[in-house]
Amino acid sequence: MSGNRSDAPATNRLPRLTPPPEPQSLRRSPGRAFWDSSKQVILAIVVALVLKVSVVEAYRIPSESMADTLLVGDYLLANKYIYGSRIPLTNLRLPALREPVVGDIVIFQNPNAGLGDTKIIKRIVAVPGDTVQVIDKRLYVNGELRIDSAFAKNIDTLADGTQHIYTFDLDDSGRRDNYGPFVVPEAKYFVLGDNRDRSSDSRIWGAVPRHLILGKAFMIHWSWDDNALPAPEVSLEDPLSVPRSFAHSLVHFVDKVRWERIFTSLK
Repeated sequence: MSGNRSDAPATNRLPRLTPPPEPQSLRRSPGRAFWDSSKQVILAIVVALVLKVSVVEAYRIPSESMADTLLVGDYLLANKYIYGSRIPLTNLRLPALREPVVGDIVIFQNPNAGLGDTKIIKRIVAVPGDTVQVIDKRLYVNGELRIDSAFAKNIDTLADGTQHIYTFDLDDSGRRDNYGPFVVPEAKYFVLGDNRDRSSDSRIWGAVPRHLILGKAFMIHWSWDDNALPAPEVSLEDPLSVPRSFAHSLVHFVDKVRWERIFTSLK
C-alpha cells in the first residue's frame, strides 16, 4: 500500500552530540599549569618546614656519649611540641604540654657559644633547685644516691678491673668523676650522658638553660652501623673511591642495618 508514510525501519539510536568547545577561560596555558604545580610544591615544603620546626624533627647520633641507650649511627625522632614549639621566624614559643623532668632524653642547642650552633642530646638528671654532686663517679641528687644503672655506665677501668677514678680537678677528667656540690639554678637543667666516662655535659659546661631545650627524643626510626664491614675510604685523589664505597654499602646493606633497633622507643 503506497502513501506518504515512510517505510524506513525505526531506530533507538540517538544522534551523536558534539561536545561544546572548552571555554577559553578554562584552558590553562603552560605557564599557568607550571605555576599551579609550583604552588603545590611550595605548600608541601612550607608544611614540611613547619612540622620540622614545631612538631617532630629527626636527628643522627654522631658520638658514643649516650651509649648504650643511643649508638653512633642511630637516627631518632624528637617531640618538639611537648616543651612548647618555637614559632618559625620568631623567638616566641607555643604553650608547653609539660616541663622537662628527670629522665627525659632532650635535644638542645649547644650552651657553649664557642662550639657553634650544634645540637646536643643528653639525659636530664636534675631540675631547678636540685643539688647535684658526683663522688667517685657516683651521682647524688639532693644528698641521695641516684641509682640509674639501667641506662648509665662507666667504662674506664684499671688493669685489675677496678674503676679508674680521677680525684684531681685540674682538667675536665677531674670534674667528670668528682663534681660539686652544685645547686641547679632557676630555669636550668643538669644533664649527663649515659656513657658517663665519654660524655662532655653539665659537669663541664654547666646546666642547660630552659630556652635552649628543643625537644624530647622518643624513638629510634633507623640505625646504621658504619663500623660493620667498613666501606673503603673516599679520597679526592681517587674519583673511583666514591662509587666503590657506595657499592660496598649497597652490597652489605643488610649487614650494616641494626634491624633490632628500628622503631625502638626511648626510655
